[in-house]
Amino acid sequence: MVKRLISANSSDILAMTSKELKQSIKASEGRVILSENVAPRESYIGDITNAEMARAFGADMILLNGLNVLTPCVFGLPEGEGSVVDRLHELVGRPIGVNLEPVDLSADMAEDKLIIDEGRQATIDTFKQVESEGYDFICLTGNPGTGVTNTQITEAIEKAKQYYSGLIIAGKMHGAGVNEPVADLEAIKSFVQAGADVILVPAVGTVPGFDEEQLKEVVKLVHAHDGLVLSAIGTSQESSDADTIKQIAITNKICGVDIQHIGDAGYAGVAPVENIFALSKAIRGMRHTVSMIARSINR
Repeated sequence: MVKRLISANSSDILAMTSKELKQSIKASEGRVILSENVAPRESYIGDITNAEMARAFGADMILLNGLNVLTPCVFGLPEGEGSVVDRLHELVGRPIGVNLEPVDLSADMAEDKLIIDEGRQATIDTFKQVESEGYDFICLTGNPGTGVTNTQITEAIEKAKQYYSGLIIAGKMHGAGVNEPVADLEAIKSFVQAGADVILVPAVGTVPGFDEEQLKEVVKLVHAHDGLVLSAIGTSQESSDADTIKQIAITNKICGVDIQHIGDAGYAGVAPVENIFALSKAIRGMRHTVSMIARSINR
């Protein structure tokens, strides 16, 4: 058996297989925090990475957004000093993942479409790249306006399973510019059947019309198939006041999610650090918050 993620040392975490990481998250009973940050954007504190700041204020997992995995650049990491993943593992001692976007060229768009680099898209080449570099997880989702659809997410999961051995998170935290339901049960069933380990859905309170009952249905469905659920604050509310963050956090914990995501819409591509701290205290209290932020990455 593995240690639960919220009590594990960095040496334990970085030695986990994808199956062990999944079980470690499950064993943490809804108290895991994932911080998303925009990798190439100038960081909040210019000479260190947003990943380091997020980890210091309570993040258990780091998700890199906007990263071209074929030509990676993370602000605060000197270029030419080894792989991005290896360096971040050394600095934060936590699982590192990356967004890859399953763009649908025929998507029915609700807004102007944003064209993104090939290295940000979910393709065979990018799956092979993240496998070779040792990313702990990938997140198959869409940024605003990129035209990611549920159908393409399903196809991307199936393709990823052939070329990538890490943890696969899949789903939508908002519309990604497309005219379709964000959290559709039939789509979620297809994600699970395709092999996703973690299903991503909007946090209750972030997307209009997605309520507690709907989230509970998702949680029951996914848990019945031995999957995990991640609720995402991905609608810029990560930069709201701390009381809003705490309200969202408790509501989604009541619904049974396993991981709570906080997005990157702060001043410099990361949520305000006080909101990461507030989220941590809300879902696991001060004891586990202090344990996480004070535990040396050299252990």
